[in-house]
Amino acid sequence: MSGKEYRTITDVKGPLVFLNKTEPVAYGEIVTLRLSDGSVKNGQVLDTSDDLVVVQVFEGTAGIDRKTGIRFMGDVFKLPVSKDLIGRILTGAGKPRDGGPEIVGESNADIIGAAINPYSRQSPEEFIQTGISAIDCCTTLVRGQKLPIFSASGLPHNDIALQIARQAKLTDSDEEFIVVFCAMGITAEEYNYFRHDLERTGALENAVLFVNLADDPAVERLITPRLALTAAEYLAFEHDYHVLVIYTDMTNYCESLRQIGAAREEVPGRRGYPGYMYTDLAMLYERAGIVKGKKGSITQFPILTMPGDDITHPIPDLSGYITEGQIVISRELHQKGIYPPINVLPSLSRLMNAGIGDGKTREDHKSVSDQLYAGYAQGRELRGLVAIVGEDALNERDLQLLKFSDIFEDTYLRQSRDEDRDIAQTLDLAWDIMTNINTKYLVRLDQKWIDKYHPTEKKE
Repeated sequence: MSGKEYRTITDVKGPLVFLNKTEPVAYGEIVTLRLSDGSVKNGQVLDTSDDLVVVQVFEGTAGIDRKTGIRFMGDVFKLPVSKDLIGRILTGAGKPRDGGPEIVGESNADIIGAAINPYSRQSPEEFIQTGISAIDCCTTLVRGQKLPIFSASGLPHNDIALQIARQAKLTDSDEEFIVVFCAMGITAEEYNYFRHDLERTGALENAVLFVNLADDPAVERLITPRLALTAAEYLAFEHDYHVLVIYTDMTNYCESLRQIGAAREEVPGRRGYPGYMYTDLAMLYERAGIVKGKKGSITQFPILTMPGDDITHPIPDLSGYITEGQIVISRELHQKGIYPPINVLPSLSRLMNAGIGDGKTREDHKSVSDQLYAGYAQGRELRGLVAIVGEDALNERDLQLLKFSDIFEDTYLRQSRDEDRDIAQTLDLAWDIMTNINTKYLVRLDQKWIDKYHPTEKKE
């Protein structure tokens, strides 16, 4: 820590303070700012060159002037980590929000972190049961995976995330997941809803919440997910917990990146977002996974709302490149009153095949998933045809598939918010609804599975 206090501020733009060259300082170094009225604010070095230092201020730049004294602390931002984090609610800057005491850490961990070394990374292959049929059967989640939820304004993505947080379990283990919940730019109403639901179900006892509200400093949103991941890494790799990290909302995080980039007068990339947004997101997402020789794991569920329901928008587009699939929430299904309104057609889990099958879920899982997908896709296409030519123009097969698409949505996708279906129930329900299609049209299913599992074709 330097004993010098500098008063060389040349400019203030948004959450950024620019000052003339002072001393050699490190990127990410912690800064304290003492204002003229004696109050103290905290910041972090965002950029440094031979003649200029840029500091981002966490509490906002109101009241900062040329008389403000700046002192460099000689260290980067660190989070005190211990098992006492479990059950706590913290601010986006890591301070207690629940009225409890300060966290006394067993150690202090650098929040910048790093992606898991590819050599040390173990391939994810353990099935996680969420209790939601659309996910478990069609877009299966695997321990150590990063699987974002692509949603839009007004859709129940938060309800789905909370249901996953409550119900997620490994089928071959009694160990519960520790949930690290990272909220960025959410409203007070959303925060109260999350907190009430976690308290009501008892899930808060196995959760750590980092909460940055909409009226908290936008610049704080840039460190909130890094604090959450640092806590997750400590619990997973030092104490062998299976950790489920849920971010909401990554769109607010990216908007903060754009705001900071504009304040720094950077050359903007697509739609005004900084060109390094892909790298920045990858630094967060790639901290998920399993490390060889460690029992713990980090599984990520980033939630992002697509501006204008546009899946080609830079935020979902770049997230899709980095992560291992996506779960897409459908406004059309939501308007029909179906919960969870998961559209399985554009949804994808790239690690699904590694986590399903005999000994993991059930031997018929892959074939059942393929048949459901094919039948639903064809039924959806036929709806458009019926609108033009009417049902009378359809043959027997098409009529069955058209009816199947409605049954699939109303019986298979539809669940209550507290309904927890195990994988056997999910697959058995799939076979039940496939009785509405003549077996000769179930072309994605091997005859041996039809003989063994089809309710009307079983051979004892």
